[in-house]
Amino acid sequence: MTAKLIFNTQDHKVAFYEELTPASAVQANQYLIIHKGEGMLLDPGGHKVFPKLLSDISILIPTGNIKYILLSHQDPDIVASINGWLMTTKAYAYISKLWTRFLPHFGLDSQLEERVIPIDDSGTKLNLNGCELLILPAHFLHSPGNFQVYDPCSKILFSGDLGASLGQDYFFVEDFETHIKYMEGFHKRYMASGKILRFWVNMVRQLDVEMIAPQHGAIFKGREMVGRFLEWLENLEVGVDLMTQDKYKLPV
Repeated sequence: MTAKLIFNTQDHKVAFYEELTPASAVQANQYLIIHKGEGMLLDPGGHKVFPKLLSDISILIPTGNIKYILLSHQDPDIVASINGWLMTTKAYAYISKLWTRFLPHFGLDSQLEERVIPIDDSGTKLNLNGCELLILPAHFLHSPGNFQVYDPCSKILFSGDLGASLGQDYFFVEDFETHIKYMEGFHKRYMASGKILRFWVNMVRQLDVEMIAPQHGAIFKGREMVGRFLEWLENLEVGVDLMTQDKYKLPV
């Protein structure tokens, strides 16, 4: 499948790829932000995704025009193809400073390591040909070193694993209450704590967000749906909130 454009103006485009992952692997989305001919690729995926995604991206932009690659955290469905991307583009890859030394375990060539840029815990800003992207801290959601991207030109927040859903058969969330069953189990198990979720919600409410695009599953489109999602997270018990002593006992 070629890209689905979820934002499209003359100067600014956002492409969404969601059917490249092998059937035996967890479904994962890839996103490409293009501003005035320069690109930023988000969470490019594993080895088997690489050749097809590279081909599909070249339809929209020369791969030499990819300026940045954002690795939201260290999971293989995000970073496993990084060596291929750095070999075939001139891009710089950004990842939390916690994970830079883990990338060689995914086959990153030592000659390419200088193009991997560590991100401090507070996040940063990246200028994509005049569009200033915010690299937002989202630590423990779910990784200890985790970042998200806010694109002010499209007003899309790329939320990584936060908002992930598994098993639904639609691109955009239409019925939030029905959608909960596709994401509740994942969030309760993979997110660290309700305290961290509330910190994150308070931060995101300071942004002008019209769409939240997770790395797995369906997209939250429109201010009302974004608001419903934030309210749901704000009151959700997850991770350590749900742990009890009986979960920590010697196996019989």
